[in-house]
Amino acid sequence: MQEPKLFALLPDYVSTPDGMAIDADGDLILSCPNYADTNMPGCVVKIDKDKNITKWFDVPVHPETGCARNMGIAFGPDWDLYICDNQGWSGEEALLFKGRVLRVRVQDNKVVRWNVVADGMEHPNGIRIWGEYMYVTQSLLSKVKDPTGLLMSCVYRFHLDDENIHVTNTLADKNILTTFITHNPECQYGADGIVFDKDGNLYVGNFGDGAVHKITFNENGSVRANFVWAQNPAQLQTTDGMIFDEKGNLYIADFSANAIGKVSPEGTVTRYAQSPDADGLGGELDQPGEPCIWQGKIVVSCFDLVTGLDKVNTKHEMPATMSQLDLE
Repeated sequence: MQEPKLFALLPDYVSTPDGMAIDADGDLILSCPNYADTNMPGCVVKIDKDKNITKWFDVPVHPETGCARNMGIAFGPDWDLYICDNQGWSGEEALLFKGRVLRVRVQDNKVVRWNVVADGMEHPNGIRIWGEYMYVTQSLLSKVKDPTGLLMSCVYRFHLDDENIHVTNTLADKNILTTFITHNPECQYGADGIVFDKDGNLYVGNFGDGAVHKITFNENGSVRANFVWAQNPAQLQTTDGMIFDEKGNLYIADFSANAIGKVSPEGTVTRYAQSPDADGLGGELDQPGEPCIWQGKIVVSCFDLVTGLDKVNTKHEMPATMSQLDLE
């Protein structure tokens, strides 16, 4: 397995790093919901090619809750940034069903324009853009009661120019593209990591099952098939953020196992790197949330917050850290 190394110690205004994207200048953009310290605003950080780290902007807050908790991010074709504001992740009652998808334009490190694409969401998590649409994982659909009693989750699809769509978090939502059932009763957490391959097929991680679903499309954009493409519990426990390399290998943040999984183009799952419980200061994978390939390395954000019997992580520590791995 690969040996993780320290990529960066993050500034003290970051307590919980998560999603990443690369901007028009080739800088690495990091989304920080800062769940570990709710006195910190949700912010977006820029890391330049010399690894200088600066706060880019604080995310516009929800008018009712007074906060923003940004997770997944993706740039549109005009370099506006689309953001999953997952208000409800903490479980606070006042924040339930307050999630949003935002479109933000930034100039000179200031937000000059922003609008709400969708609101009322229970648990918007990851986001990717293909063509004229954005695809957003919603990890929980607790209002939908499946006959099995198991958790349902979904992917929503919105047009890039959509505004003020109110989501009901039920199957009546016309923007639901496809749904998932999480079969693992010990970890009822659903659709999370999301990515497209070079041919436009969509891949979604069903977190609790440690499974990667492949979604293929008909010519009219409707779903042709949604099936489990890769799964091996011995090598991949959970599926958080994910990224393809140029060779078609898929790298996945195995959040619960403090690991990075790798799936070959044929669907074979192996464990690429793993760390014991640690504070991340030596570069250890400290509850990896998302990998991103940048400057020839796999850069990994370390969420370092969630604990439990199925988690290697046992506590949160500061400073927040990021790891890096070599590409094979």
